[in-house]
Amino acid sequence: MRLLERMRKEWFMIGIVLAIAGAKLEPSIGVNGGPLKPEITVSYIAVATIFFNSGLSLKTEELTSALVHIKLHLFIQIFTLAFFPATIWLFLQLLSITPINEWLLKGLQTVGCMPPPVSSAVILTKAVGGNEAAAIFNSAFGSFLGIVVTPLLLLLFLGSSSSVPFTSIFSQLFMTVVVPLIIGQIVRRYIKDWLERKKPPFGAVSSCVLLTIIYTTFCDTFSNPNIDLDKFSLLLVLFIIFSIQLSFMLLTFLFSTRNNSGFTPADTVAIIFCSTHKSLTLGIPMLKIVFAGHEHLSLISVPLLIYHPVQILLGSVLVPTIKSWMVSRQKELLQTREVSIPNNPEGLEYLPIPFDQ
Repeated sequence: MRLLERMRKEWFMIGIVLAIAGAKLEPSIGVNGGPLKPEITVSYIAVATIFFNSGLSLKTEELTSALVHIKLHLFIQIFTLAFFPATIWLFLQLLSITPINEWLLKGLQTVGCMPPPVSSAVILTKAVGGNEAAAIFNSAFGSFLGIVVTPLLLLLFLGSSSSVPFTSIFSQLFMTVVVPLIIGQIVRRYIKDWLERKKPPFGAVSSCVLLTIIYTTFCDTFSNPNIDLDKFSLLLVLFIIFSIQLSFMLLTFLFSTRNNSGFTPADTVAIIFCSTHKSLTLGIPMLKIVFAGHEHLSLISVPLLIYHPVQILLGSVLVPTIKSWMVSRQKELLQTREVSIPNNPEGLEYLPIPFDQ
């Protein structure tokens, strides 16, 4: 019974494994020109469905309260979309002399270019008891920002506009990403009450469509005899991803807890998760567009497919530790405030100042 519950909870991870296995068994079904016609159903319909779904589910009307904390938002967005990809690029200059598959290394760079995810960072921030409003804002804002910034970063680090059809890429991004997202937001305004009452499974819908994209991507891989993925490179990339995730979580913790940072412990929790998590839901469709027809697309996608479960696994494991630190730190700050209040000589009732989370 517990096994079934666990499988139900981790159905998406199981789905990724089954999608890749299915592509390995019969790749001809999902290749370009095959029965599924992924050049139309995936490149346009599937991607547009994911972003229309995102537009319907993003509660942008609830984000106004989080707008005032500009310093926090700037920290997260600059770390995610500037510091992260630049640091990965520098790191990859060292790794380029190793025997690791070069396309997997390029895939690591694509991970760095991705925006924050819409859900996982928010869920983990909420589980710890951190600043959930800030996590929601930065996940949503980062997703919107990533529509423009991520393709630019991918072209900057992995290809030049002279060799990549820059205009066609952005026209397709506009039609399959921006337009469905805006339409989703407009539709949400008219059916918001119904959505709040019925709570449709937005996450499950996007995940199912995403599995289709993953399946067709690997169908292209397994149908190409020139592509060979060695296990040594894969294991090294797995280790590197774990190391990157832990290192950046530690780095954001140190940055946000230094003296005079201006961040509360609850803010630090949101920073740790939002700054280091990367979106698979937005990332795979973008890679599909930017690297459309590229024979090594699936290899480039592998690090992102690995990074997604790693960030959820590490985040879940660290929730109790981070929560324990946050509660302890909040108590310390509360005691410091209480001590700093002078004794009341007139004997009035003392009311401690609650710590703002």
